[in-house]
Amino acid sequence: MSDETKQPGLPEIDVNEYGGKKDGVKQAMNRRLFMQLLVFDVPPAHGPGASGAGTGRDADEVAARLGETLRARSIAGVVYADANDPRGVGLLTWSEDPSIFVRAVRPLFATDFMRDVVIRPDMTMLGRSYSTGHEPDLGFVLLERPIKNVLAPEYPWHVWYPLRRNGAYAKLPPIDQSHIMREHAAIGMAYGQKELAHDIRLACHGLDAKDNEFVIGLVGHDLHPLSHLVQTMRKTRQTSEFISQMGPFFVGHVAHRSP
Repeated sequence: MSDETKQPGLPEIDVNEYGGKKDGVKQAMNRRLFMQLLVFDVPPAHGPGASGAGTGRDADEVAARLGETLRARSIAGVVYADANDPRGVGLLTWSEDPSIFVRAVRPLFATDFMRDVVIRPDMTMLGRSYSTGHEPDLGFVLLERPIKNVLAPEYPWHVWYPLRRNGAYAKLPPIDQSHIMREHAAIGMAYGQKELAHDIRLACHGLDAKDNEFVIGLVGHDLHPLSHLVQTMRKTRQTSEFISQMGPFFVGHVAHRSP
């Protein structure tokens, strides 16, 4: 809204994401990537011939069918075997257009092989990519990096969880917030440089049923470093003083990918 049309007394609204300077100009972009995780259980088979369409069956069979369907329908996504639930399956999908979750992902659950699955809403996570204001390549961080990390074949282990900070953090001066986040970022970069863990950071303000603020994804070749990273982060000022809620945690091993 221009200065001529802006109503007096109203705050300035800016929905752009910002990065560092590029060719002397601060980067700005009004685009972001949405990612959604859905987790469900596959009911056990009951009685003779229970492996037929629309009845309970093996969770790995459903995961395989889901992976095939994603590729056939050109839906980008990752299908997980739930490490904590032998009948659990996870589905991660993404798009710049969040309506894909209604138009393309939702109909998957009306197919014969998915119709009897039981959604676990406590594990549903939905968020959007965001910037910190210092990224050297804003477009890559917002639109490409999250996809690159979840599709990397060398990272079969993925851990997803939501979190919420308490109100005290929002009242801190910006310089204090910057120092707190810098400590967090330095730890994450150290794990990344050693190829132990890489992250996906999503904002979910107003998108999460339990009022969480962020969704975090950790991916890596081995599971132990992902757990170790969460443990290490507990000692930071952000986690020890300002996190009011964290989890539930979904631990998935990639079963199928659909680029």
